[in-house]
Amino acid sequence: MTSWSAKQYSAFENERTRPVRDLVAALPNQDVKRAVDLGCGPGNSTEVLASRYPDAEVSGMDSSEDMLQSARKRLPGLQFDLADIATWNPPKTYDVILANAALQWVPDHATLYPRLVGKLAPGGSLAVQTPDNLEEPAHRLARQVAGEAPWAAAIGDFKHPPRHSASWYYELLKPHCGLLDVWRTTYHHPLAGAAAVVEWFKGTALRPYLDRLDAAGQASFLARYQSLIEEAYPALADGTVLLPFPRLFIVAGPKQG
Repeated sequence: MTSWSAKQYSAFENERTRPVRDLVAALPNQDVKRAVDLGCGPGNSTEVLASRYPDAEVSGMDSSEDMLQSARKRLPGLQFDLADIATWNPPKTYDVILANAALQWVPDHATLYPRLVGKLAPGGSLAVQTPDNLEEPAHRLARQVAGEAPWAAAIGDFKHPPRHSASWYYELLKPHCGLLDVWRTTYHHPLAGAAAVVEWFKGTALRPYLDRLDAAGQASFLARYQSLIEEAYPALADGTVLLPFPRLFIVAGPKQG
């Protein structure tokens, strides 16, 4: 099981929060009584949701107790529960279900996405943002290093759950939805050199690899990875590295009647 660190994730909180601000701003809902943040992490996305709907009953859930502790400290007035998105099946419905940078870790999207739409109240919205960057250098190089000796034996055949194209999600959800908006945005995050790029991905994409290595293996893996990142993401004249980060957005609502 992948271990998640709220401290590591939050090192780039402003950059990680910008996409959820854009997503929540695109929600058409005005009268929201109940909203939930799936995979809430340290609560930064839940805070955006609660700010948009201050009169709503807003809650969050995550599979990481470390993330939940940070979320509860950040937003002590809200309810946060330990749960798995893959098996989440509440008896009530929601006006807004938010999943920001979370569903990419959950398998079987063909079943998951329609099931989440089915948990919406009439007129409700499912709002999803997922990184769309598996073919970006940062991911390709992580897979390359994971397949090299001496790390391959420990890391094994780990693969990220599959992600799909915008058209795949549109075709999947269209029969279930009256409202369906799908778009893709590439953010360019200015980071302080290649080491900062490595620190960014240590909080997310590299976690499943690093969790399978001991301390010495982690250090050697990261050294090799950073040497490749320095080549793939050359610094600008002032030392800044612009990290391109494409993300896929979906706002979906159930058919009426």
